[in-house]
Amino acid sequence: MSIEGHSRAPGANVIVEHYCEHRLADGSRCKEWGGWGNSPSPAVPTRWWCWQHFPHKTFEQEEALRRKLAAAEREKEMSQ
Repeated sequence: MSIEGHSRAPGANVIVEHYCEHRLADGSRCKEWGGWGNSPSPAVPTRWWCWQHFPHKTFEQEEALRRKLAAAEREKEMSQ
């Protein structure tokens, strides 16, 4: 892969790792990768969440997540 056309601006090619910002009941942070970001404008820093904790899902996306979590729970119970 060529690096032609990539920016030489300071900090332009820096990789920033971001993890989920959700706080658990005990005060610790979720340890999942924050692949879902949201910012109301370019002037506001982006906040990041894992898919499970992302607060901006549609109703359909929420329902799909509930079905996925329920199926995983049933599978876990059957394996015990």
